[in-house]
Amino acid sequence: MSYKKLTDRPIAGNLWFQCTMTLPAKGRGCHLITEHIENVKELEEFKVGLCHIILLHTSASLTLNENWDPNVRNDMEMMLNKIAPEDNIKYSHTCEGPDDMPAHVKSTLIGSEITIPIHHGKLTLGRWQGLWLCEHRNCAGTRKIVITLSGAPNTKN
Repeated sequence: MSYKKLTDRPIAGNLWFQCTMTLPAKGRGCHLITEHIENVKELEEFKVGLCHIILLHTSASLTLNENWDPNVRNDMEMMLNKIAPEDNIKYSHTCEGPDDMPAHVKSTLIGSEITIPIHHGKLTLGRWQGLWLCEHRNCAGTRKIVITLSGAPNTKN
């Protein structure tokens, strides 16, 4: 096993930043939202650190996955509907509509938070990775996330 240093040595100082972001309403399915996060200007202030994102909803989810071929997002939606279908299941929780309980199941399986490393002011993602908002409701509104950045400052010489 080997590793490659991304910083020469530990960096002094600790920087924190937190913001909320309201994502526009999306139809049901998996949607790339990477660029929304990358547009947080304060990312540039971090040499090395972590970007933690939490979705403040229980019927949608966040994940990292394929960012190039939209068919992957379509196939994921198809598979999630097979795992947690709306029809032919006797859910007890039905007061918010037939798509709500399956949305909670999908959200639990995928998760509502993610942490991505920061390196030299940018998210450290693989070449084909993107951050998805998985919208599990048929008619959802806007979605709110909290973004927390922590790490060492990007000192400009």
